[in-house]
Parts: sequence; structure tokens; C-alpha cells
Amino acid sequence: MKIIDLEYGDPRLESDLLPVLRELRPHLTPELFAEVQERGRVQGLRFTAAYTDDGRCVGAAGWRIIHNTSSIRKLYVDDLVTAATTRSTGVGRGLLAHLERHASDEGCSELNLDSGTHRTAAHRFYLRERLDIVGFHFTKKLKSRAPQG
Repeated sequence: MKIIDLEYGDPRLESDLLPVLRELRPHLTPELFAEVQERGRVQGLRFTAAYTDDGRCVGAAGWRIIHNTSSIRKLYVDDLVTAATTRSTGVGRGLLAHLERHASDEGCSELNLDSGTHRTAAHRFYLRERLDIVGFHFTKKLKSRAPQG
């Protein structure tokens, strides 16, 4: 397995990474993904892809380094997904280890992510990989007054 960070503008973001990412985020169209990349880039959004030895993308991670008052500096994982056909083969573990190295190299005090309460298989994986459940994430849906886009 080969794990690489894809730079903004790399055509593999759409051709390789997006199909895997859509297994977790099915609402992402190529156009919406391009918009997220453009806007997220200024917030530090980056993407990492995992490839099989034969060049097939089987894992995707979206992440960023965040500075805040609670952690000071942390690596936040927006997305972590392994293609359904290759789950339980070490792809997720490899991606997570790659992100942990980034966090360490960047001087982060922690790596964290949110996971939907219905994703129990993912939770088993995170616990196996020694991530702890340390809080609750609360959300309130809002009606936007500003145009999207």
C-alpha cells in the first residue's frame, strides 16, 4: 500500500479520491467537492489517499491542522474512509498512522475526529486504534440567510 498526500489542484483528487470519499459523503458531486477544496484550502484542508500496489485508490482522508484554546494545536480528521471492498485489510490503520505522523511532525498535542453515532463499526475501529471517546458533539441545523456558493 502507498499513502500519499495530494496537493490542491491534483487531478487525482477528483478521479481517484472522490469516488472513495463518496462512500462516506454521497452528497459530494465533483462540482461541490471542487468548491469545498477551494474554500477549505484557506482553512488548511488537505487530502491523503491510500493506493493498492496496482494503483487503485482504496482509502481517503480529509484533514487539517487547527489552532484553538482547548488543544492549542491539533490535527483534526474531517473524513476517514476505506473503500468497502478493502475494509479490514489495514488501509484505515495505515491512513491513521500516516496522519499521526503528520500530527507529530507538526507539533500537535492530539489527533481527533467526530463520528456519527450510527457508525458503530467505525467506532470499534477507532477504539481498537486507541482513540478515546472524550466528549459529545452537538449540532443544531440552521436556515442560512446567505446564498450558498
